Amino acid sequence: MVRIRCPWFFSLPLLLACAGSAPAADTGPSPAHQAPVADAPPGPTHYRDWPSIRGPSGADPALEQRVRAIVAGMTLAQKIGQMTQAEIKSITPAQVKQYYIGSVLNGGGSWPGKNKHAGIGDWLALADRYRDASMATDAKVQIPVIWGTDAVHGDNNVFGATLFPHNIGLGAAHDPALVEAIGRATARAVRATGIDWAFAPTLAVAQNVRWGRTYESFSSEAPLVREYAHAYVTGLQGDFDDHHVMATAKHFIGDGATWNGVDEGQARVSRQDMINVHGAGYFGALRAGVLSVMASYNSWDDVADGIDYGKMSGARTLLTGVLKEKMGFDGFVVSDWNAIGQLPGCNNASCAQAINAGIDMVMVPDDWQAFIANTTRQVEDGQIPISRIDDAVSRIVRAKLRMGLFGKRPSQRQGAGDATALQHRELARRAVRESLVLLKNNHRALPLRAGAKILVVGKSADSLPNQAGGWSLSWQGNDNGNADFPHGETILAGIRAADGAANVSYSPTAAGIDLAPFDAIVAVIGETPYAEMKGDITLPATLRHSDRYPEDLAVLQAVAKAHKPVVTVFVSGRPLFVNDLLNLSDAFVAAWLPGTEGGGVADVLFAHAGGAGPHDFHGTLPMPWPGLPCPYQSADHDRAWLFAPGYGLRYAAAHEVETLPTSSAIHACAKPGTP
Repeated sequence: MVRIRCPWFFSLPLLLACAGSAPAADTGPSPAHQAPVADAPPGPTHYRDWPSIRGPSGADPALEQRVRAIVAGMTLAQKIGQMTQAEIKSITPAQVKQYYIGSVLNGGGSWPGKNKHAGIGDWLALADRYRDASMATDAKVQIPVIWGTDAVHGDNNVFGATLFPHNIGLGAAHDPALVEAIGRATARAVRATGIDWAFAPTLAVAQNVRWGRTYESFSSEAPLVREYAHAYVTGLQGDFDDHHVMATAKHFIGDGATWNGVDEGQARVSRQDMINVHGAGYFGALRAGVLSVMASYNSWDDVADGIDYGKMSGARTLLTGVLKEKMGFDGFVVSDWNAIGQLPGCNNASCAQAINAGIDMVMVPDDWQAFIANTTRQVEDGQIPISRIDDAVSRIVRAKLRMGLFGKRPSQRQGAGDATALQHRELARRAVRESLVLLKNNHRALPLRAGAKILVVGKSADSLPNQAGGWSLSWQGNDNGNADFPHGETILAGIRAADGAANVSYSPTAAGIDLAPFDAIVAVIGETPYAEMKGDITLPATLRHSDRYPEDLAVLQAVAKAHKPVVTVFVSGRPLFVNDLLNLSDAFVAAWLPGTEGGGVADVLFAHAGGAGPHDFHGTLPMPWPGLPCPYQSADHDRAWLFAPGYGLRYAAAHEVETLPTSSAIHACAKPGTP
């Protein structure tokens, strides 16, 4: 193993570790391997307090006058209706009209007519019906409903849409221009379906890969998240024309810092870390003019100052005092799915505390009628001041005016119903190429020679669901097949296209295969789909991939016996302990969750007949890679982290990775105390 100096842009714990000053356990990683990187992100911030952020749009007196006039003419029922967001499975267009509903959403696994394969015309027709209903009320001024959707790696709820790599892969690309382009493409696709609002980007700065939402984080390094936030919001919102949508900075704040990586858990970080690490993405998003922010499920315990802020949806100090007052956010705050029900004394249909804290629009998927009745009573009883209601509605109306929603029906907008707007295959393929990180290339096993006889093995080689991961057509993404992604290309198909179908054989397990005729073996293995909650790796489980997926170890053991070059393509939503798999591989590629364009992997793996191929490896690690099964519990920082953020080989690199310890005696991690 070779120790290479850490670059200047590492976080303080990493710098200390690299300098040989070992911090206490669980305070930060100490990476073992580092490869130089060309383009470093901007440096970290060192704010002592929450900064005031100025967006691209200045004050617009005419718009503000219009907002005041609209709100002044509304009844209490109309105002509370604007603050209510219901799920499309639970509300009809007639009810949108009757209750003056401000927003609808489709959650993961919800489609028009409950049809997973609903076409773009079905989405657009339903959008028209909701919008028409909202514009047919008895209000003095008709306020259009806004439809929100979790378009987090493309228009991922819509059948046939291109799916981009999940955020962790984009973080590996270190390319803000690419992220902005993906934001524009996603907006075009979403708007073509008649939808106006994307619940993206996720700005978590993930600190513990046990968290099942790690792949929704761009990086563990705050400066990159800040830079990407600005680029992604800019791409989504553009100049608010017919091809753009409202963006959402989520989840405010600290969702990537929860103790032991527990989803919706408690962030135990200092005020300075919350500002400069976990606040970084919001600095970028607000500077880009993001119009909505989603409050997080997690709570925050500032252990250094002895302040427990509780759950974010009820934290007035943060939602109002920090976000709106100190940082100057003039858009609106939306709660997450039934998040208000997690606050003390609240339930899914009633929570004055959340509204008083600064939630402007409440996501109440199913219990929206009861929520309206309860909130009305709470205003009438004085539990919620009417001034707070007026402020919330003003923010919602302001955002809708800025978006230009008061004009055309969804079907009248430019690009509406255009099925080609769902397809951005070349951009997605480029994103896959740029996201790949080469961790090992001993004996120059890569690039593969075009025309070589290749055996492809592994469960993920011919699986579009495994490539796409969670939040792909459905919430967890685990109930899909290849047919659910009709325009996608598997990694296997990409390899066959690059090498010639006659030169490529495939066996998921390699069972009974004569390995002698093959020049090389490509194993495509990794995690299977998951999303929030179900994706957590909870203590005392280790981070050893083979503990959860022994079939991947078995297939590598089977092919390693042939003494042929073995190239492993690892499909996962996070870095994991894979020393046993690295030892059995001559080359090892972190492919993350590449989405529907598996051909992008083959683009980089193969060389032309004349030598080098057109594409070298570009990606570098967006977060550290474990060197032990229990890195967060280890005091041995020299071994806890195998590769540092910024590590990533190129074809010209002569770096060899030696045989690594597998820590086979470790079957469980120590379970530290929980808050």
